[in-house]
Amino acid sequence: MAASLVCPSLYTSASRISPDFGRPQTPNPINLRRPKTPLLRPLKSPGLRPLCAAYAVPNADNPRIYRRRRRVAEGAGPRSTTKDRTENPRRKQGREAPSKDARNLAENRAGGEPREQSLGSVGGGLEGADLMGLLQEGRVEEAVGYMEQGVGAGYAVFGALLESCGSSKSLDLGKRVHDLLRRSRFPGAVDLSEKVVRMYVNCGSMRDARRVFDRMREKDMSSWHLMINGYAASSQGNDGLLLFEQMRKAGLLPDGETFTAVLAACASAGAVKQGLAHFDSMRKEFGIVPSVEHYLGVIDVYGSSGHLCEAWDFVEKMPIEPTLEIWEALRNHARIHGDLELEDRAEELLVALDPSQAIAKKLPLPPRRKHSAVNMIGEKNKLSEYRCIEPYKEEVNSRGLNGQMREAGYVPDTRYVLHDIDEEAKEQALQYHSERLAIAYGLISTPPRTTLRIMKNLRICGDCHNAIKIMSRIVGRELIVRDNKRFHHFRDGQCSCGDFW
Repeated sequence: MAASLVCPSLYTSASRISPDFGRPQTPNPINLRRPKTPLLRPLKSPGLRPLCAAYAVPNADNPRIYRRRRRVAEGAGPRSTTKDRTENPRRKQGREAPSKDARNLAENRAGGEPREQSLGSVGGGLEGADLMGLLQEGRVEEAVGYMEQGVGAGYAVFGALLESCGSSKSLDLGKRVHDLLRRSRFPGAVDLSEKVVRMYVNCGSMRDARRVFDRMREKDMSSWHLMINGYAASSQGNDGLLLFEQMRKAGLLPDGETFTAVLAACASAGAVKQGLAHFDSMRKEFGIVPSVEHYLGVIDVYGSSGHLCEAWDFVEKMPIEPTLEIWEALRNHARIHGDLELEDRAEELLVALDPSQAIAKKLPLPPRRKHSAVNMIGEKNKLSEYRCIEPYKEEVNSRGLNGQMREAGYVPDTRYVLHDIDEEAKEQALQYHSERLAIAYGLISTPPRTTLRIMKNLRICGDCHNAIKIMSRIVGRELIVRDNKRFHHFRDGQCSCGDFW
């Protein structure tokens, strides 16, 4: 009796694990009786349809499969799926195959070609060509927007994007491109990594440039030169000199271009003795013959620290004939430090080499319109432009900050006002310089402690330089001003240029 109860369960388990459903292949156990009918029968319902159908593969590079699910109803015959979609929209059960309208939209974006030919393309796809076309037309932000939406970009597109962001000094846009590069197929490409470093250097963000530089797998000499020159241009010469020592410890031999960058870093840091030591080691230790660029670097090292007499003696003892660039550099340093006698002597020697300098001064030129100062401030992912067109408009008032600046020791320097007006009007005119207007707008339109970046098309005047130093201490922000000469990082009442630019 017990055996007859066990027998059906054996057949039941065997039929469930059998490869042929409903046809058990297990042999009949000994002394056990086979039942007349199996406990499980295969279902035979020709009217039922499979749950999954309409498989679609978008392209070969992206082998994901989309499945369109259908509801199964007993007795439901074939029906028009188009009519059902329009009249009875259903809730999506998963990712469906792209509809005809979506495919048409993709074809229009790709210039009439199917979208599956452009997605995942690397350099040679149609979308890559479209992105290059946008870049050539100057529509950089639009191209970045397409890439953030999933449009594939190639190696050349990333290179062009980084160069464009670096030339336009657009740091926020450059960071977006860098983020896209990290998620692309080329995150570790040496050439693109160097272009990322160059982009950050041109935008004045040496912290981001150093972060990318330290993570580069391979560093050639151009990468080291780029970082040292970047520190010099950002008035962080001491960091550039430390990086040069790190390069020597890595076993790399410096060349002539290396010492040009090192002398620029010494001039930025005001390291006169260290600059002269590097200039001597270039000849004695490495056997490099100095060129005109190296002599100009030594003159800048002397001139940036105010050692004008030493600079004049160095020019007289040079083994080469002084060129036009050397006398011009010496004249500019004398003009900055107020040495009128040395400025006149350098001016005479400059005119002796280039008589057109004197002729240009003697020719009566027609009065020309003064270029208006233009400033752009980057805030809230946009650039705002400021022009000082009406410098004496009384509606503009910033007495609140001006009062605090005067209490902090600010004294207007009216020497930088070239108009023939009285002293009170000159002081008022200084308040409406375009860089001050840009900073004032940035202070009222951005959250506290936010760094402001100002891009100026002219050289910043001495009065505005002193005023912005005091502003940075009052408002407690870092104010970065890029004029046509260098970057100025104002922080806590100090400037990274050391009051020389």
